[in-house]
Amino acid sequence: MSPAGVWVLGGYQSDFARNLDREGSDFADLTAEVVNSTLEAARLDASDIGVVHVGNAFGELFARQGHLGAMPATVTGGLWGVPASRHEAACASGSVAVLAAMADLRSGAYRTALVLGVELEKTVPGDTATAILGAAAWTGHEGQDAKYMWPFMFDRVAAEYDCRYGLDDTHLRAIAELNISNAKSNPLAQTRGWSVPTPLLTDDVQNPVVEGRLRRFDCSPLTDGGAGVVLVSDEWLRDHPDARPLARIDGWGHRTVGLGLQEKFDRGARDGGAKDRYVLPHVRVAAVDAFDRAGVTVEDIDGFEVHDCFTPSEYLAIDHLGLTAPGESWKAIESGDISRAGRWPVNPSGGLIGGGHPVGATGVRMLLDAARQVGGIAGDYQVDGAQTFATLNFGGSTATTVSFVVGKAPV
Repeated sequence: MSPAGVWVLGGYQSDFARNLDREGSDFADLTAEVVNSTLEAARLDASDIGVVHVGNAFGELFARQGHLGAMPATVTGGLWGVPASRHEAACASGSVAVLAAMADLRSGAYRTALVLGVELEKTVPGDTATAILGAAAWTGHEGQDAKYMWPFMFDRVAAEYDCRYGLDDTHLRAIAELNISNAKSNPLAQTRGWSVPTPLLTDDVQNPVVEGRLRRFDCSPLTDGGAGVVLVSDEWLRDHPDARPLARIDGWGHRTVGLGLQEKFDRGARDGGAKDRYVLPHVRVAAVDAFDRAGVTVEDIDGFEVHDCFTPSEYLAIDHLGLTAPGESWKAIESGDISRAGRWPVNPSGGLIGGGHPVGATGVRMLLDAARQVGGIAGDYQVDGAQTFATLNFGGSTATTVSFVVGKAPV
């Protein structure tokens, strides 16, 4: 028997350029917007939903609001009594919420699931926000001397590449420049209206150093926002022959390792991290799991939404997805393979650097953008002829890694 299918019926993303605190909005307002607009996009009522899964990483710390699994029922009366859960896996919270919903549908326990990711990050000053986000590292064990935890940690990723293979910082600048350029075509991207110097230079005034070799535009911004999808089972789809899903989730991969970044490097070196191997083998395994479950190879995939929280994380994604040999991500950058018109467009939406990164929502947003691509409704950032798209989402220093492969729904 073939495995039960899961379909993306429809979805919604809020405008990531907004500052909800300045608007006087809170988690209730954001959740209501995402829930109601997602249901509208899927052409379902709240009463049609069997189960709800919410991705959120830092609600208590940014807004003193926990128990966000109960927020959808708080703001949408039709969800009162519907089972719901909140999921936290740092920046992969949204993807883990999707995995939980898929398990519910594949088990036959439910036929429809509403998945949303929500995050507020502009409720506090920027330095306070970066300190809050640092809670997803190994607190008290790594990065004690860092001014900004996550730029510091991903500067270490860049340093590891430099040590093993050599790394030219101009390739990091090129990643940032491409994603910010892509975001100009996305009407929901945070940076779409920003004035950013082109080309991105090593300029301490316009692009100042943040940590190590990482500069301002190597970093994703602080973002308020949410995204949602409705997922349905094969059984539901058979009973609703007039429904037109955007995509089918054909494959998924999920790996979790320890919090410490140095241990990841050390284990990777022991487990095959020589010159011809991957810096973080568990990331590669998560992606290959998704490809294998979907019955595809990288050659079959038409584009990717990947986790560019910082430029080194996209550099990591490029070779770990198999677009190049290990340590040779620079080749895909120089060749133009990752541009929107290239062989493997990466982050046509603008990704996190260009599009924005509301932490708990990012995994859901990635899946939605992948579904929009194969559904042919990505608008001005549509990849021509996209039939299969994949995502790669990291939580923390890749402690949680999730990948999805989505395919075009039959007409």
